[in-house]
Amino acid sequence: MPDHGHFHGSATRAFAIVTLVNLAYTAVEAGYGFATDSLALLSDALHNLGDVLGLGLAWGAAVMARRLPTEHHTYGWRRATLLSPLANALLLVGFAGALSWEAVRRLGAPPQVPALPVIVVAALGIAVNLGTAWLLREGHGQDLNRRGAYLHLLADAAVSLAAVLAGFGMLQLGWRWLDPATGLLVGTVVALSAFGLLREAFNAAMDAVPAAIDQARVRDWLAAQDGVSAVHHLHIWSLGAGEVAMTVHLVRPAGADHDAFIDRISDELDRRFGINHPTLQIEHGSACEHDRHDRAPHAH
Repeated sequence: MPDHGHFHGSATRAFAIVTLVNLAYTAVEAGYGFATDSLALLSDALHNLGDVLGLGLAWGAAVMARRLPTEHHTYGWRRATLLSPLANALLLVGFAGALSWEAVRRLGAPPQVPALPVIVVAALGIAVNLGTAWLLREGHGQDLNRRGAYLHLLADAAVSLAAVLAGFGMLQLGWRWLDPATGLLVGTVVALSAFGLLREAFNAAMDAVPAAIDQARVRDWLAAQDGVSAVHHLHIWSLGAGEVAMTVHLVRPAGADHDAFIDRISDELDRRFGINHPTLQIEHGSACEHDRHDRAPHAH
């Protein structure tokens, strides 16, 4: 079994460092944006502020995920890591609309913006975003909370690169429209990334099967195990922070060694599919009897 305590501890430290570094850079970028009246810098700063808020939520969620289970919250607070990216995505959608509106308004009469500060500050943003994304690289594929922050930081680096290119265009060619055009590009990038994260976070909050797991393959694998004549009531969902739960009823012959069977299946589910919190219920009888039971209407 993975060391979930170590995972949560490293996640909390990483989110703390990433949040504080990005907050400091956002303040610097916003200051230069106001000083130069650059929509490219201001929009990128607003984008970064949205990510800082999201990272703060993710940091808080990672802290809450370390809280031990109680009589009232029997799984602890792990699911906070599923709610955080949902709130993060909603924030980014709102920022995308505001950025796009201001960019379109400025395209008609773009102001004169000094290009050199845009280039220098945006280049610093590339270094900051890539550096902080590197801190979150470990485990970002398992944890939706961490993955959302990781992808946002990579998107921020790409946006900062666009701002650098816009600065060179204004410096060399005198194209003032590149500043609001970059702001519009930022709004589009934010919206696209936010909608993808919003869909995935909503599915996780609604206990959907994690995207990395094929439920049909899990069902077929369980059905092929020794002595299993039927598989039903299979449910797979995310507990948050790389932890996946599963419940299933398996029909096996009476008198078999169920304890050894359950231990082996639990280990294999973790190794093969990443399902690390399985609950297996063994039932006796024929597969036909249980098939009829599954098809019968249930009273509620």
